[in-house]
This record gives sequence, C-alpha cells and structure tokens, in this order.
Amino acid sequence: MSVFATAAQDRLLDLGDLLRELVAQGRVGQEQAEQCLAIRRSAVRNQQHPLEFLAAQQVEDLKRPGRKLDLETLTQWLAEYAGQPYLRIDPLKIDVAAVTPLMSYAFAQRHGILAVALSPEEVTIASAQPFVQGWESNLVHVLKRPIKRVVANPADIQRYTVEFFRLARSVSGATSPDQKISGVGNFEQLLNLGAADQEPDANDAHIVTIVDWLFQYAFQQRASDIHIEPFETHSVVRYRVDGALRDVVAPRKALHAALVSRIKIMAQLDIAEKRLPQDGRIALRVAGRPIDIRVSTVPTGHGERVVMRLLDKQAGRLRLETLGMAPGVLAPLDNLIRQPHGIVLVTGPTGSGKTTTLYAALARLDASTSNILTVEDPVEYDLPGISQIQVNARIDMTFAVALRAILR
Repeated sequence: MSVFATAAQDRLLDLGDLLRELVAQGRVGQEQAEQCLAIRRSAVRNQQHPLEFLAAQQVEDLKRPGRKLDLETLTQWLAEYAGQPYLRIDPLKIDVAAVTPLMSYAFAQRHGILAVALSPEEVTIASAQPFVQGWESNLVHVLKRPIKRVVANPADIQRYTVEFFRLARSVSGATSPDQKISGVGNFEQLLNLGAADQEPDANDAHIVTIVDWLFQYAFQQRASDIHIEPFETHSVVRYRVDGALRDVVAPRKALHAALVSRIKIMAQLDIAEKRLPQDGRIALRVAGRPIDIRVSTVPTGHGERVVMRLLDKQAGRLRLETLGMAPGVLAPLDNLIRQPHGIVLVTGPTGSGKTTTLYAALARLDASTSNILTVEDPVEYDLPGISQIQVNARIDMTFAVALRAILR
C-alpha cells in the first residue's frame, strides 16, 4: 500500500516519502535516495516542490536505463500513484476567460492550484499536491458544482497561474465599456502565451482570442485594413491608418498558419487550399457596431499572406456632402449621377475613398422610383432598395456575364 495513502492524507508531499516509494518500485537506488535527502537537508530554507527538487538532481531512472527522472515523468508517476488523472497543461487548449473568474489569484497562489476546464457538470482543477484537500470544500461551495482533480507539473501550474491571471486582467480592461483596448502590450501577452515549440490549432481558444482582439484593436485604432504577412522567421501584423501602413506586432512564426486558418474559417474559405488566392467576407459586431470584413489571401514563399478591409456599415452611410468635396466638384458629380445613361469613373489608390464615394452616390439616388443594380467584387455594404450582384469567378459569374444578364 502507498505510504501516501496511509500516512500522507491532507498534508504536503514529503521528499522522504516520495523517495521511499520510488525505491520500493525500483525506480531509484537506495544510495541515490540517501544522497538526495542529504542535499535537501543541507539546503537553507529550500522551498522547492519535492518533484522539482528531485528532477533537478538528475536522478537515474532504473527502469529506463540511461534516462533521468525529469519533472514531467515524475509528475506522471505521482498522478498514477495518487489515483488521479495526469494533465500536461496546454495553454492553447484552455479558455482563459472562462476559468480565471472561478477563483481569485490569491486563492490560486495560496493553494497552488489552477482551474483548467469548465463544463456544466464540473470544474477541472490542476494541482501538484494531490493529497491536500482543504481547499476543495470552499471551492465546491462557491462554484456550486463538483470538482474533478488532475495532477499537473508544479512548474507549469506556477507559470500559467501568473500568465492566465495577467492576461485575464488585460482582457477585462480592454473589453470594459469604460475603457479602450490597452494596446500592443496585450497582443504580446496573448502571442507569448504557451511554449514556442507548440503547434497551435485554428480552433484553440488562444488563437480565437488573438484574432478577435486583432479586429477589436483595429476598430479602436480606426484602421481601414489589416495585413498579416509571413517572413522567414516571424510574421508581421500591420494596420492601415489614415492611408499609411503601421507595424503593430510581430507574432512568432509558429502562430502564423493557425491565425490564417482561423481567419479563413471565419470567412468560409477552404483552409486546405494554400496554393491559390482566395477571397471571402466576415460579418461581425465590434463594440456593438456591425462590421463587414473583406478577406483576401495569397500564397507567398513563406506562407499565406492575408489582407483584410474593414468596413463599418454605420460609418458607410455617408452623404456626398460629408466627403469633403469642393463645391465645384460636388455639384457636377451630383448632376452626372442623375443622368439616365453614361459612365462615372472613380479612380485612386488604396484607401483613397473610391468605395465610399460610389456608395454615397448610390445612396443619394431614389431607389423607389428607379431600377438600380450593381455588380461588385465583393459587395461591401448592403444598400436598401438596390439589387447588388456579387461576382464569383469560380462559377463563371464575371462582370461581363452579369452585365449581359442585366442588359437583356
């Protein structure tokens, strides 16, 4: 029977108990165990978790010749011996916004625990002290649901407790109706969450949060475009503000594919197709305002490049008079758009206001007394009373095909 099961209930793990179990199982030699205990006794006020201390001694695992008992192996062993599930904490799989409100940072630090999952049936709590139970009853009383305990690496619990609660505070401040998004520092906390060698997935809570934040921060900065560009060692996120591109943040390269895939999922694009350019749209609400996002992807030598045009539907309901045109330009333009036939050609560089000008001109016309149709690639704003045709080259719905159909 386990030493822990008989003598260590409701108390912190003891290095001597751990070593006796490991010796009994043939994992550690008696001489090595005695050396570890001697080193521990000679240390002045050593506050390390017993597993961390033991892993630092590089003790040979007798059941795996040539290999050492590292911290993760020891954690797995402890979980099996305690009869609790083992969990390797993956921050990319955890909904930080959902689990951090379950307890205070002080409570988590005091008891060395971390909430890692929440469901209607239970709350999953990670701990590196499987035989300490004093905190459970308080938490069950507050949460009104059962607790599922798992054993996790003590170093990971300490690290992610700090990271999760710091991130939660940043998100809370950024999404408060009384505050603006606090800036690039919050991006960096999100982007640095998790180990650099982990390969994130497009549906990870971490990636979803990053993409949502990209849109929120772009809206707050009044950006018209978001560029996500891959390079050899990193990616760059840039916003176009007042016609000029500005660097915002440089995610590590491992995140790039997941960020692009998340955006493609939202835009209903083919995430498996990485060889050809694709175009799509995302409709969402930011700060209570409806936003349309036009998405374009193109393959490059280092990955897919994404450009997104942000279209504020409310801001788009403009009148020609509000666009800043000189009176000598506005009056002739107003006359031209009311003619029964002819062409009005609007040109200019990216972000110069071509789309805004054309939509404002169409909105000026009385759709109730005229038959107005548009052919667009893509349809950026919905105009009441106007039939808008979306070009789709994949099904041979081109500008020419649409024009022929209109003129029949």
